[in-house]
Formats: sequence, structure tokens, C-alpha cells
Amino acid sequence: MKFETVHSDHLLSTLAEFRFELRRFLQFSEGASLEAGLQPQQHQLLLQIAGAPQATAVTIAYAASRLGLKHNSTVELVDRSEREDLIERTADKDDRRRAILRLTRKGRQVLHKLSGDHARELNDMAPRLVRALQRVQAHSRTSLAAEVL
Repeated sequence: MKFETVHSDHLLSTLAEFRFELRRFLQFSEGASLEAGLQPQQHQLLLQIAGAPQATAVTIAYAASRLGLKHNSTVELVDRSEREDLIERTADKDDRRRAILRLTRKGRQVLHKLSGDHARELNDMAPRLVRALQRVQAHSRTSLAAEVL
């Protein structure tokens, strides 16, 4: 068997394992969100609003960018989350055309519980995630070194 084939098979195996570990965490996250009464994208929206840097205006455009969603999909998500009293919109003082998104008390409570659950799960999963990421990193270094030669 050629070196390249073995090398390629090892890369595929390494990437598959890393992807598996990430997916396990995402499955946990999705299930925890649903158990808390949120759709997984609502949880991600709340997290992005709460986790935005201090000086950042959290707008629909900001949320869309952070969530990887189109503007209109983000508007629907914000509308649903606002109806469920998870977030509130206020007019931007500097640009009245923009709305600033903030968590409500209910949104903050739900997010706080989910964040604790996620931190505990990540603590349990961390060794496997780190090992998988280290294998990807080692493979990348080996590939780069081979390209130089």
C-alpha cells in the first residue's frame, strides 16, 4: 500500500473520530435544549446574545452572522423567541432602524440552567474531544512536514 493511501486513510479515520465527538456534543446540546423547552436554534440565539462582547450591538444582523442563518430566518427565530418572552427588542438609540436584542429574565434563567448542563457535559467529554483534536492537529503537522520535503 502506498504511503499516500495509508496517510489518506489515517486522515479520514482521524477526521471521522473528531466529527463523531463533535456530533455527540451537539446531540447532547440539542436534547438538553428540547428538555428545557427551547428549540436548539433558540438556545443558540440566547447564547449568542448573552455571550456577545460588551461593546457589541446585538442586532438581527449580528445574530444571523453568528448563527450562520439568513436574515429572514433570524427574524423568524427572534419573533418566536420574543413571543415566548425569552428576548426583547428595543430600538437602537443611534440608528432607529435597528433593533437591539436582549435577554429577558426568563431567557437568562433558561440559558443559565442550560449553560451549567453544557459545562458539566463538556467537562466529561473534554478528554475525548481534546484527544480527537490533537490527532487532527498531529496529522496536519505531519502533512505539512511531508509537503516541505
